[in-house]
Amino acid sequence: MVRIINYNERKSDDGKVFFTLDIQGGIEMVQSVNTGKFYATAHKSSITTTFDEATCKALVGTELPGTVTKQECEPYEYTIKDTGEVITLTHRYEFVPGDNTSNAPQSNLKSNQNKPITASSEVFSENGILEPTM
Repeated sequence: MVRIINYNERKSDDGKVFFTLDIQGGIEMVQSVNTGKFYATAHKSSITTTFDEATCKALVGTELPGTVTKQECEPYEYTIKDTGEVITLTHRYEFVPGDNTSNAPQSNLKSNQNKPITASSEVFSENGILEPTM
């Protein structure tokens, strides 16, 4: 699952305003190369929307099925905000939709999901009178 944590207003190349949703995946523990100690982090990404600002604002906090995964891409320059250092990256974090129905609450009714349904003409009345089947 990912959570919508914020939204941003953007402008397209032709000047049209649209909104993106900032999403964040689950927490993971990473070991520092320098100190050897573990720290918590989460991968973030953003997705474009067709929503207005009010809708985006209302969606903050909503969870979506899927994950944020590391995807290789063409090299690009990225400026680290805290230091101003410019580095070259060859990956991005992207949202991959997923179906997490296995984590959904289960109904008390038995499901025939994934079982083919077949009908036999023998179970239907030929004279229009409802009769019990055997």
